[in-house]
Amino acid sequence: MTSISEFNSYGEELERKFALRTAPIAVKMLKPEDTIPPGAIRPSIDLGHPVAQCQSFALSRRDNKTIAMLKEDNNCFAPLIAYGHVERPEDPEYRLFMRFPAFEIGIYKGIVSAPLKTVNFEPDVIIIYSNSAQMRGLIMPLHFMQKEDDVMYHFFPPVCSYLLVPVMQKRKYMVALPDPGEHMRALPGDDEIIISFPGSRLGELIEGQKLTEGYKQGYRDINYMMNYNFPLPPLYQDLFKRWGMG
Repeated sequence: MTSISEFNSYGEELERKFALRTAPIAVKMLKPEDTIPPGAIRPSIDLGHPVAQCQSFALSRRDNKTIAMLKEDNNCFAPLIAYGHVERPEDPEYRLFMRFPAFEIGIYKGIVSAPLKTVNFEPDVIIIYSNSAQMRGLIMPLHFMQKEDDVMYHFFPPVCSYLLVPVMQKRKYMVALPDPGEHMRALPGDDEIIISFPGSRLGELIEGQKLTEGYKQGYRDINYMMNYNFPLPPLYQDLFKRWGMG
């Protein structure tokens, strides 16, 4: 079983190894009997207003904040449904926007997120924002371990549902894109994509990096290959010929 200090160490290692712009996020779904971790910010109380779930993730990964979101802290409909705080509406006009996985009502009272490198609780899920090259390096170990089928993907809204619900239910990895709401409200980079996976599989991913590095397929092993003997434009050819160099 991974200790809290090991989670912290892994968080630092991931940031350093992959040159991540923002911190990997540790996420825990809070059951009714769970206490909110010490030092966590409650948006409705500490910020004076609710925020969107994607914004709380942004505060954790960019500003290194621990954010606890209960029902009243959230001002976006999707996570309220996805995390089992409210019933899913059956209105025909809303049906298109309600086709996403959700936990059963009442299993969880909230969610808390924090930077993995400083987290003080055991995470259910790890979320990492990266560019495509970093993502390739992150998931490449699963290829060499012949676990490609353990990677799910979903490219449509709401990402706050798909990063958590199927990941916790199926114990698999999820690759996803920031959705339109997150793009507008939480300001991810245009080049960012997301991976999430069970906290219990973090050790597997870290150990797998040694395997890819052994094959020279790690993030820092794959470099551009320049063509030194590139075709010379006419101007170059004329000048080099004039100088006796062509």
